[in-house]
Amino acid sequence: MTTSRRHYHITTFGCQMNKADSERMAGILEDMGFEWSEDPNQADVILYNTCTIRDNAEQKVYSYLGRQAKRKHEQPDLTLIVAGCVAQQEGEALLRRVPELDLVMGPQHANRLQDLLQQVFDGNQVVATEPIHIIEDITKPRRDSKVTAWVNVIYGCNERCTYCVVPNVRGVEQSRTPEAIRSEMEELGRQGYKEVTLLGQNIDAYGRDLPGVTPEGRHQHTLTDLLYYVHDVPGVERIRFATSHPRYFTERLIRACAELPKVCEHFHIPFQSGDNEVLKRMARGYTHEKYRRIIKTIREYMPDAAISADAIVGFPGETEEQFENTLKLVEDIGFDQLNTAAYSPRPGTPAAVWENQLSEEVKSDRLHRLNHLVATIAAERSQRYMGRLEEVLVEDQNPKDKTQVMGRTRTNRLTFFTGDINELKGKLVKVRISEVRAFSLTGEPVEVREVVSV
Repeated sequence: MTTSRRHYHITTFGCQMNKADSERMAGILEDMGFEWSEDPNQADVILYNTCTIRDNAEQKVYSYLGRQAKRKHEQPDLTLIVAGCVAQQEGEALLRRVPELDLVMGPQHANRLQDLLQQVFDGNQVVATEPIHIIEDITKPRRDSKVTAWVNVIYGCNERCTYCVVPNVRGVEQSRTPEAIRSEMEELGRQGYKEVTLLGQNIDAYGRDLPGVTPEGRHQHTLTDLLYYVHDVPGVERIRFATSHPRYFTERLIRACAELPKVCEHFHIPFQSGDNEVLKRMARGYTHEKYRRIIKTIREYMPDAAISADAIVGFPGETEEQFENTLKLVEDIGFDQLNTAAYSPRPGTPAAVWENQLSEEVKSDRLHRLNHLVATIAAERSQRYMGRLEEVLVEDQNPKDKTQVMGRTRTNRLTFFTGDINELKGKLVKVRISEVRAFSLTGEPVEVREVVSV
């Protein structure tokens, strides 16, 4: 089979895990001789890496697919792939709905793309959704950035939140070994990457499935131990991690983040609801009091740390009073950023079949009220940056103003300033902040820190 000048296109929906999976699958396709095409209509292989967290993401996939399925009638050689969480959830049902599909593959199969495609090129229609042990990352991802990179540390999730489809589609928790993670980070350091985000659906669960216990009886491999183990990787200047679960967030982890200079002062810890009864029905395994204690402890160790989170409004049975408890939590804590969503029933989850579903009007009204509060508080939180000197890692040009570059502070605030991207990309620049907005900053460059990789 020749693939000379054959092109592929990947569209990614959903979370950072999906983005990381897409980068790995792009790396596999390039190893197979395919070239990236910005335009899906010029591609021979089209892959949709899908998300099933909310219904609208799923509907979008079907509309994209419909367009390409029509094209396939004129170009039978076109290869159509649905990967990710919708693929895992729907499996063979997807083929009945879109018979033009060649390959349906769940997230656990991302590293097997070459083998699966070979079966397609041999004339088969393939569904790969059975649970498997994820093959270690030996592929080189085609990373979207040259400055920041994702590194998976744990796949899957063992939680059973009543609204969430992730455990059904991403499988049980499976940690990579510390050695494999460090080796990938060392390679990134050699390639000039300055920032690494360690990724897991439930990253604080890292290491629970790896063998080994300390003399004190705790797991030998935890996220905290991993941070100490990878902290001195040469070339990597900043380390972040996501997504955390309040049930497993420990003071030992917070202390490590405060002690380790490369770990950024930004924590993403979803709380989902500020009401204990709702949290219980969600099967989250903590109370709002525990969540507040975690944030208080973070601020004791790192007063300036940025806190972001996720919240769901309109969960089945949520009363106005329970919703107001969420507003109260948001107001009391003062989040720097909050991803909000109205509850959307997902197939195969317990909450989807409960009878006490709320109307779309109520959900929409609560979402609107929460978002208004979030924007107000984020604008207040931003004020603390005014006039300050912040270290910004330059990632790209500002698409709206070519005279500016953009990057992020250690606290993950998007920051713009005047400069030439060709000179500054990947550099750490001290920037004096002159303008603050709810979710971004503008400033003047003061000095560029030259990073010497050892």
